[in-house]
Amino acid sequence: MIGLNTLSPAKGAKHRRKIVGRGVGTGHGRTSTRGSKGQNSRSGDGKMSYFEGGQTPIVRRMPKRGFSNAMFRSQYEIVNLTSIESKFNAGDEITIAKLKEAGLVKKGKLVKVLANGDLKKNFTVKASAFSKTAQEKIAKAGGKAEIIK
Repeated sequence: MIGLNTLSPAKGAKHRRKIVGRGVGTGHGRTSTRGSKGQNSRSGDGKMSYFEGGQTPIVRRMPKRGFSNAMFRSQYEIVNLTSIESKFNAGDEITIAKLKEAGLVKKGKLVKVLANGDLKKNFTVKASAFSKTAQEKIAKAGGKAEIIK
């Protein structure tokens, strides 16, 4: 009878781990499959990915250009209307702190509300940003969307 306790890999599917540096008789002794001498045979032989063997690397040959805004980018946590409707009651005032308590956001610094799903309850939602359709759906349901800084 076949059961989880009787399952095993097919013959030849699993390979034996290569054991190196345990004597000449193993076939992987002496130089331990590293070749003989030189930079790559030494321990800690890791070179940087851009290392070019003494030639001035392309990283240093190319001029530095442009500007990256990644450090100053605003990263919003996203909350959809469906999750707001399922977690809160009609007439509630929803702030970032309440979204954090409900487990809808983790850090809760900047929160953007998106319009995924339909809204039947009216809420006053205070968030950092709203999508245009989310604002329209909140207003259509009789609520208010307030942007906070």
